[in-house]
Amino acid sequence: MAEINRQKETADLSSILKSDLFSNLLPGEKLSILDWIGKIQLKKGESLFTPGIKAEHLYFLQTGHIRVYKPKEDGGADDEIARFAPGDIIGDFDFARKAKYDAYAEALEDSSLVLFPDKGVALEDVARGTPNIISRIFLNSIAMVTGRIQATRKLIVESMSWVQELHRQIHEDPGTGLWKQSFLQDEIYKYMEEPMTLILLKPDRFKILVDARGHDTGDKVMVKIAGLLKNITRRLGRGWALRFKSNETGLLINKCDAALAGPLASSLASGVAALPPLPLGHGEGNFSFSGSIAWGVWPNDNNLWDSFFEGTYKLLMDTWKAGGNKVVRYSREPPL
Repeated sequence: MAEINRQKETADLSSILKSDLFSNLLPGEKLSILDWIGKIQLKKGESLFTPGIKAEHLYFLQTGHIRVYKPKEDGGADDEIARFAPGDIIGDFDFARKAKYDAYAEALEDSSLVLFPDKGVALEDVARGTPNIISRIFLNSIAMVTGRIQATRKLIVESMSWVQELHRQIHEDPGTGLWKQSFLQDEIYKYMEEPMTLILLKPDRFKILVDARGHDTGDKVMVKIAGLLKNITRRLGRGWALRFKSNETGLLINKCDAALAGPLASSLASGVAALPPLPLGHGEGNFSFSGSIAWGVWPNDNNLWDSFFEGTYKLLMDTWKAGGNKVVRYSREPPL
């Protein structure tokens, strides 16, 4: 009967061994951990710890719910810090710092917890016998705390409307409302879904227009070109319209293969050509619009993103320098 009870107790306590805290221990090391683990029961309303007590244990909640809170000095409603459900580990932040608790932990209902090390077992004594095991447990504890802090910080930061607005301003070109190249460099990797089509556009003979009509006219034309790009992404319901250097713009469209990309590039060229001509003045006639366009599909045309982008951009510039008014597709040169 004693052996049956021991097996039942071992199975009951071993649930904590499945947590991240002990994830990198060997099977034999996990079994030895069971000798240092204990179990406690809390009635509803009982405290698990209170401020000023040194954090000498990690608690693994098996059943019930625990809340951690700080009472207000004016007697108002408590400031609740966290709630824990079955499967959660409680106290790892203070345990990792070897600090004293600065809050109360209270059972919201009858709860059972596994604790490490057991009451009456000093962690230092365990460490002297198996220093490697304790070192890895501490590393896991610190990693868990760090991950929780990073996740919480990310949640808070991304939910703040003013941070979202700042993020938009950082990556938005103020003149056209297009995404800046910095967005492509810093953020786009989070959203890439193969295949990705890149379409680059550079208006032809743009310097002639700006020299004759001034930069204000050039800026207004760039707004119109931005409108063409945005209309394409709106129509597709996906993708990003971007502005690179000066008057170089483009599209990056996720889940877009060559069969769709080719017609999109051609329609963009037609849209540029359909912009109303502008008089140059001084009897020099009208300026008609056209564009040099280079496009490719990643990873089909080149599975290395940086090489793919650079190759497509080089093709754009070569086409523009050769006279422009063409739509060309990038393809990586075959190896020699």
